[in-house]
Amino acid sequence: MSRSVAPLFEPFTLNGLELPNRVVMAPMTRSHSPEGIPGPDVAAYYRRRAEGECGLIITEGTTVNTPVATSDPNVPQFWGEQALKGWKHVVEEVHDAGGKIMPQLWHTGMTRNPAKSTNPELPSQGPSGLAVPGKKRSEPMTKEEIKQTIEAFGQAAADAREIGFDGVEIHGAHGYLIDQFFWAGTNEREDEYGGDLVGRTRFAVEIIESIRRHAGNDYPLILRFSQWKQQDYSAKLAQTPEQLGAFLKPLSEAGVDAFHCSQRRFWESEFEGSDLNLAGWTKKLTGKPSITVGSVSLSGEFIASFGGESSEATGIDELLDRLDKGEFDLVGVGRALLVDPAWTQKVHTGAFDKLIPFRAEALATLS
Repeated sequence: MSRSVAPLFEPFTLNGLELPNRVVMAPMTRSHSPEGIPGPDVAAYYRRRAEGECGLIITEGTTVNTPVATSDPNVPQFWGEQALKGWKHVVEEVHDAGGKIMPQLWHTGMTRNPAKSTNPELPSQGPSGLAVPGKKRSEPMTKEEIKQTIEAFGQAAADAREIGFDGVEIHGAHGYLIDQFFWAGTNEREDEYGGDLVGRTRFAVEIIESIRRHAGNDYPLILRFSQWKQQDYSAKLAQTPEQLGAFLKPLSEAGVDAFHCSQRRFWESEFEGSDLNLAGWTKKLTGKPSITVGSVSLSGEFIASFGGESSEATGIDELLDRLDKGEFDLVGVGRALLVDPAWTQKVHTGAFDKLIPFRAEALATLS
């Protein structure tokens, strides 16, 4: 290692939540919660990351209380007595190990395959019934369905606070429901939930406002968003910094405390003429803290891992340089932490030679 890792281990405070360092465990779908209920193995999985010095854990996506939010019965849900009891145990284990944890609240929208999901008789929901641009699979969400979904996010945040979580993250990225509202390719609505780029933020704005009503203004709230979609890796919500600023402004004003800016590779600049990545531009435009994420400490990007590709562990000099300059505030670490619970601790002590390479088969286990 050619430079000090000190920038990664400075404390940080997010809306009153004191974090010991800048490392954030990024949410990663695990599908190890039968019938939507996280068990002791899930709690132990997250506890190991807290024991390994991870500053903030954001759980895998956990679905809100609507009949068609989930696309996998083994994905944890964030409603119902048994599921919330399971999540409370997760919180207790993480806190006992000295960690901080937030759930990522999720609705899969039109990516859901009814035949493989709970309530298979019900069609999936999206702003215009489009799973991908030009391919309609169901009717657009009604105003009442939109209202019910917004309320479900707010209630989930209230439940998160009640059972002891340290804040919440909203999943607004990667082509799932909220992102389907953001993206012109899947949102053809002409009412207040559609239209131009700013108009397409209204659904998310009302979710943020609902969370604030239910959980309070002093409860840390993160929004994850991305330019790319699983339906189209080259998609962009904003083609210019000006468009990105217009997109972020209503979300920031609604009450987002930090933006989790998902890129496939964190080191790639977002717009021509600047080295800033998506998190860098987001912080510059909003003045809010930002989290960078995307292939941190790995040689290969994460989408390839789902096709079975592995990645070698790498150094983090460029990451540290950008963090030290204040380009972003926090660092999301995904697969490196999935395969190596002690990743943060090893980096802290300079034990880079002991980092575990990522192997795709790790996706099938809770190590």
